[in-house]
Amino acid sequence: MSNRFFKLLAALLGLFRSRGGFNYGLLTVAAVSFLLVVLAPAPQSLVALVSKPHPLGYRLQPGTETITESLNKVLKTDLTPRRAADKAKVMTAVLFAAAFLWATEAIPLGATDLLVGALLYFFAILPFDDIAKAYMKDAVFFIAGVLTIAVGVNTTGLDRRIGVLLLGRIRSLKGFCFLFLPALAVAAGFFSEHALAAILVPILVKIYLIFCEHHKIKADKALAIMLILGISFALNQGGPGSPAAGGRNAVMVGYLQDYGRAPSFAQWVVIGMPYVLLTSLAIGAFMYFALKRKLNVPQVDFSQFLRAELKAMGSMSRQETLMAAILAGVVALWIVASNQFGLGGPCVLGVVLMLIFRIINWKDIQTQVRFDVVGMYAAACAMGVGLLMTGASLWLAQSIVNALPASMRQGGMLVVAVSAFTATLTNFMSDGATVAAIGPVALSMAQIGSVNLWQVGLACAFASSFANITIVGTPNNAIAYVGAVHPQTGQRLLRLRDFVIYGVPVTVLASLLLWLWAVFGYWRLIPWLNR
Repeated sequence: MSNRFFKLLAALLGLFRSRGGFNYGLLTVAAVSFLLVVLAPAPQSLVALVSKPHPLGYRLQPGTETITESLNKVLKTDLTPRRAADKAKVMTAVLFAAAFLWATEAIPLGATDLLVGALLYFFAILPFDDIAKAYMKDAVFFIAGVLTIAVGVNTTGLDRRIGVLLLGRIRSLKGFCFLFLPALAVAAGFFSEHALAAILVPILVKIYLIFCEHHKIKADKALAIMLILGISFALNQGGPGSPAAGGRNAVMVGYLQDYGRAPSFAQWVVIGMPYVLLTSLAIGAFMYFALKRKLNVPQVDFSQFLRAELKAMGSMSRQETLMAAILAGVVALWIVASNQFGLGGPCVLGVVLMLIFRIINWKDIQTQVRFDVVGMYAAACAMGVGLLMTGASLWLAQSIVNALPASMRQGGMLVVAVSAFTATLTNFMSDGATVAAIGPVALSMAQIGSVNLWQVGLACAFASSFANITIVGTPNNAIAYVGAVHPQTGQRLLRLRDFVIYGVPVTVLASLLLWLWAVFGYWRLIPWLNR
């Protein structure tokens, strides 16, 4: 009897093992949970919401008074309030199922991206043409273009040159922490942080080994942490700098566009870049003073090593020069003309120019651009439209707001609550998936609490960059952990617990500065945040 029990238990546990990129156990959990929600009756509070005249936080269709009437006008149907509530309930189930599948990757990302669309079609959440439109927003062209431009930067070697130039004038660890890390965070606001991590980690591991050998020491744990974890934290912190910093920002821009109130590229930079500079300086100071006394290496001169590296690279090639010019042109259009051309338009133009000048070819795009990631942001945009239209995001927002203490339901404290929840969740799932799941709910919470949409939306996007504690929260951490290996001995220079030991205080520091300096300080001086 006992043997049968253990065989059954082993068989059940085997369901949760990944086979060929699929985890059938987790997929079963997601499917069963989704069906249970779909088959259950809609909560009475949801039925009451879709029946309520002029609900606060919902944009009604012209000539309608309730969410049910608005939904009927869009779908050209005659739904009762209970059937309209069922649509919102299904949309809520889609949100949680997609977030779970994106976070666990129980099926490939691309499969989840398409599943969202399939569910929207199958349950008739939106008109068919509107589902297709929701998948093809400007934010989707933006993230696809940014990823393609990153391929061109990498192919030409421009990314490596940028990394070497950034480090080339640093002569000490103090300069590394107080000059290089803030400069790197600013760069991560405009360039692919994952590409920068992939470039810099091998360079810093090589520098670490050279200086350990020069000073005739076997290892210097504190130096490895300062160098490699330092750049990972700085790259994460660059996320709030501009819409180009990462896909999570593109998702939030798409959500804000649904409300007709998305910031321009320049406005985002004005709001976010001062915070990036301050926080990266604070993180650099923390890393320096926390590790200074633990160092075994007395002195580190980066420029001494990198002069030879830069000399070996030679002058910029024609392709590098062209790529630099295209990149500068795209950034310039983002800054001065994003209101006219959006964020996706300059990206598409940049990709076309890269193809014309043969910096990349079509095969490079097909093989090197992560279209499953592009699809995730497209699905997130479509999901956001469905959540808004059905009233599901408003219902979830009301439920969360009602669960908060009264002091945190409005004003700056609501911004604090949203960012704290986002910062926690982003350490356990990708930043893009975090914003995709939380964004529509957060913006509805903003309307309920009479808080400026930009404050809540940008605080949510900013806090999604605080994935400093686990290696699954962002590729930057994974690149740092995997790349920090002694090439001869195979010994790891970082441990997983190092991310916790140093990532927790860094995350707390970034959060406190977001709340105390930005939300309750600097942001109050910006006119458009106070409209």
